Amino acid sequence: MLHLVTGGAGFIGSHLVDQLVERGDSVRVFDNFSSGREEFLSGHDDGGAVELFKGDLLDLESVIEAVEGVDMVWHLAANPDIRLGTRVTDTDLKQGTIATYNVVEAMRLAGVQDIAFSSSSVVYGEAEVMPTPEDFGPLFPISLYGASKLAGEALLTSWCGTFGLRCWIFRFANIVGARGTHGVIFDFIHKLKADPTRLEVLGNGLQEKSYMEVGDTARAMIHVVDNSSEQINCFNLGSGDTCSVRRIAEIVVEESGFGDVSIEYTGGDRGWAGDVPKAMLAVERLIGLGFTPEYNSEDAIRHTARCLIEEIGLHE
Repeated sequence: MLHLVTGGAGFIGSHLVDQLVERGDSVRVFDNFSSGREEFLSGHDDGGAVELFKGDLLDLESVIEAVEGVDMVWHLAANPDIRLGTRVTDTDLKQGTIATYNVVEAMRLAGVQDIAFSSSSVVYGEAEVMPTPEDFGPLFPISLYGASKLAGEALLTSWCGTFGLRCWIFRFANIVGARGTHGVIFDFIHKLKADPTRLEVLGNGLQEKSYMEVGDTARAMIHVVDNSSEQINCFNLGSGDTCSVRRIAEIVVEESGFGDVSIEYTGGDRGWAGDVPKAMLAVERLIGLGFTPEYNSEDAIRHTARCLIEEIGLHE
């Protein structure tokens, strides 16, 4: 099969490309390299299974060209930084909603039927039910990023109903792991690199969320697509537990090897405007398909801290 992976040079996308190639498929990576990195795909330079297509999802003609001849689309490209939307308010509209419209419209024109979409647990907003199942509603996201993900889901399901597409919607927990380029663990390591004596934590540290290791995530996506075939398939992807920001700070400090680090909290129940303080995903639907993550939340965080400390060069 030939797969198109938008954002395929990014954090999650590059791990998905690894998994698709490992099982013998070919991949066309579509990326504008605003946050993705070519070195994330360097392991495929000589294999012939990965084709790089440099383009922008806001250019519909470019997307139409990239979609031509593929068997399936994995749409992962998006603004990776939820907080950016608080400063540049049209970021998620363009990089999320309009980009997703261009993807499904290009699929319609090219006659490609199958698409998997990286949505997010933030579509649930401040859910009153935890662990939160896929059928929880109504959905009231509280961030612009969450709004764009929910709009993307609606575009996919409307294209399914109107034009016969088939979709898989993945509502991700917080995804962590090697090659991470943003997020709380990444931020903590950079803060310690700048000042090994002090670690500032946004909020009170009691924010608590589900985390999933990125390799587990990529394997789960492929497993779900291979084992579900409704016209609309919606799955939470997570590890079934949570970890607090306070505990993440402790783990990063432990793994850093720095002694006498002062962990200081800015206060408040959330790290920034639009941050969901507590989130836990129900993953029974995923487990029911026969998939079990290798890492729980805390193990995924410790593994990620070790990977990123080496990648960032904390002690250099």
